[in-house]
This record gives sequence, C-alpha cells and structure tokens, in this order.
Amino acid sequence: MSDQKTGLMSDQLSKSTSIFGLRLWVVVGVCIGVAFVLVLFLITLWLASKRSKMCKNVDKSKILVVSKEIPEIRVEPIKPSRVQCQTHPSPDTETAGNERQALLVTPLEAESPVGYHGVQIEIGKGHLISFHRSSGEAPRGGGGRGRGSGIDQIAVVGPDVSHLGWGRWYTLRELEVSTNGFADENVIGEGGYGIVYHGVLEDNAQVAIKNLLNNRGQAEKEFKVEVEAIGRVRHKNLVRLLGFCVEGSHRMLVYEYVNNGNLEQWLHGDIGPWSPLTWEIRMNIILGTAKGLTYLHEGLDPKVVHRDVKSSNILLDKLWNPKISDFGLAKLLYSGRSYIATRVLGTFGYVAPEYASTGMLNERSDVYSFGILIMEIISGRNPVDYSRPPDEVNLVEWLKKKVTERNTEGVLDPKLSEKPSSRALKRALLVALRCLDPNAQKRPKMGHVVHMLEADEFPLREVQSHDYRTAEVEGN
Repeated sequence: MSDQKTGLMSDQLSKSTSIFGLRLWVVVGVCIGVAFVLVLFLITLWLASKRSKMCKNVDKSKILVVSKEIPEIRVEPIKPSRVQCQTHPSPDTETAGNERQALLVTPLEAESPVGYHGVQIEIGKGHLISFHRSSGEAPRGGGGRGRGSGIDQIAVVGPDVSHLGWGRWYTLRELEVSTNGFADENVIGEGGYGIVYHGVLEDNAQVAIKNLLNNRGQAEKEFKVEVEAIGRVRHKNLVRLLGFCVEGSHRMLVYEYVNNGNLEQWLHGDIGPWSPLTWEIRMNIILGTAKGLTYLHEGLDPKVVHRDVKSSNILLDKLWNPKISDFGLAKLLYSGRSYIATRVLGTFGYVAPEYASTGMLNERSDVYSFGILIMEIISGRNPVDYSRPPDEVNLVEWLKKKVTERNTEGVLDPKLSEKPSSRALKRALLVALRCLDPNAQKRPKMGHVVHMLEADEFPLREVQSHDYRTAEVEGN
C-alpha cells in the first residue's frame, strides 16, 4: 500500500507544469530555495541595521573623550574675587625633587557677589595653569589686544613658587603696554631666534622681554627649553626667569632686567681709550660666571649644559656682577649619561673641538667655551678676528704662542688702565689653558675651576698641550 502511495506521489511530482514545461518537483525546489534566500536577506538587513545603530552610539561616546595630546580646557563656575598661585607636585615629583612643578590657581576664602568663571589650561605634562575672569568679560584672545575691566591679575604669592622658579603668566596686552607696543626704541638685544625688549610693568618693575620668533616651530622649542632649563633655578649668577606669555602663536619669556649691558659691549664696544673693566672687575666676572656654570653642571639633576657660553650672553649689573643668560640652546643631561649626541649648535670660536667634530655634548664643552671666555676677558680680543694679521686671527693660537714665548704681559688688553701682578695674570692664564685642553677628559670640572680661581696658594706649573710646545708658566 505504501509502495502505491509512493509511486503515485512520484508520478504527480514528475508531471510537467505550465511553467516553462518544468516538472512539479523542480518548481517546488526552486520556490523553497527562493524562500530560503529571502529569509537570509531579511536577517542580513536586520543585523546591518542593528550594527549601524551601535556604531552611531560608539561615535557619540568617542566625541566625549578628550585626547591627552589636546590641551584640556575646563570652565568652572567660581565666586572668589581674587586668586592665588600655588604649586602642586605631579606624581613623579617625589623622586625628581623640584624639577617638575604644576601651576594651579586656587580661589581665596573671600567671596564676591559677582560671578566668575575659572579657566584651567593644561600646557604640558605636569603643568596646569589657571586664570579667572568675570562672567561678563569677553574671553582673551586674538592677539590679546583687548582687556576687560573685570580681569584680576594673577600674582605669584608664597615662598614655594618663588623658590621653585615659577613665575607669572603674563598677558600679551600687559607686555605690549610695558614696551610701548614693542617699539623699536625699546629693543635691547636681537638674536637668531628672538628680539629682547626693555619693558616697564604697571608696578614700575623693569623687565627684559624675549619675544621668540615663530621660525617653523623653533620658537616653541626654545620656549620649552628655556622654561625647563632655568624656570626652576635660582642663582645670583644666572638671569632670573620671572614668567612667560603664551597666547595664540606668541611665545615670550620675561626675565629680570640687568641694567648694565653685556660683557661683549664692554670688551669690544667703543668705550674710549681706557676700559672701566679693571683687572679686579674682570676677575670678578670670571669667577661669578664660573660659579653660575658650576651650579648648572653640579647643583642640578638633570644637569644643564648651556651650549652657548660667550661674552654676549654674560649680562652685567651696575656693580659689574655677571649673570649668565640665553638658555635657548641648553640641553639637559640626566644622571647616568656621560654625554648626549645632538646637532652642533653654538657660536663660532667658542665651540669645543670634540663637540664640533662628533656632536657628542657634555658639560666639558661648556668648560672649553669658558676657557675661551677667560682669554677674551684678559686680552680684550674676539675669539676669531679676521681684521688682524693671519697669525693673530685665532685667539687661542695667538695667546698660546705668547705664553710659549714667555711674553705673558703681551696678552693683556691694552685698554687696561693698571696691569695686574705677574702671579695673578699667570694664574688666570693657567686656568684658561687647562680649560682648553684638547682632551676633554683632562679639562677640569667647573667646581675645580672655581677652587683654582679662589685658592690663595695656586700651583703654577707646566701646562702641556697636544698641539703646542710645552708652555711654562712660572711663579714670581
């Protein structure tokens, strides 16, 4: 019976249909296949729709995430009428000492009925700067040309900030006013990366403002270098960094004003037949500069290699005390490293030979430049002077020749009104020659140089140079 039913069904399915003469079983199979494909297509559409909704939600959540590479600006409603700068150490401050500090503006206890908004801007790793403005004040920007009456000036308060070297964040408008719109008559110096202006602030404080030129990002690099190198230090023989200005593309550094020009002007300028720089003053400048470099090399961690020690970077106050300036080329040398490989930068005539040839930099490069500086101070000559006879163009070669000939007095600046004692002159020459040793490892450290300059009994002995005959420096 079942065989008959099976045979009957097979006959029915084998009958031809009116659809292109296809058999019934073929038509049924095609319909089932089409239905299956249609179901799969609908399932695919549903899954695609669900995934699209999920992606939209993910994109919305990503918009709320603030990248660590983008400065974060937070606006918070606060009520105080004044602000106070305080320092808060970053998490790694405990191990790094006072090297990294953050500026954070916090409200005082006094309250004002006028509403304020505080803006906190993260300008770098571990550094957060805040300022406040009233709710009715227009935001500062666009070059800093406008200033609302409700601005409260941020003042550095408290011994911690002063000790750490962090100063005020000056507005562009403040610095424009202090320099009479950066007038040409206020220019007191000019270099490859910036122009230095003399400014007088509202409190009559005199400052030197270094306006860094935006030369393909070089201004940003030099700004970071100078702030990192000297923003945290204090020494009587280093120019003090008071603060800085960061507005738009403007990068400016505000220093204490040193009111007696630089050493280069007093050594090589038109000052008449006699120089006001007596031998005693010159030795005081040499010693003070040595102490400043000693602090950079041996009193800090990481140590600071100035990389551009020269007479134009030694500023003088009214008492002829020296202050080392211009740290735009400085490099930080961390403990455990004997040198760093870097692009050779500096001033022709002052650069150490091993640094010029290999690019390997350490504090001994500054020692070499300091030796050149001593010779320049003693002789009143430029390190390289093509206006002189061929055998006198290079200061080092000329001076070593004079010492070899035992004509030490012949190296003295002719503008000196009084000559030093033979012993004092030979002491200074010996220190310079030791600093200029062609073998960097044989040069003394700056701390030892200070000791040699200050010692009452100074060992005057032979100085051997690899490129010159033995120069004998004898005592009296």
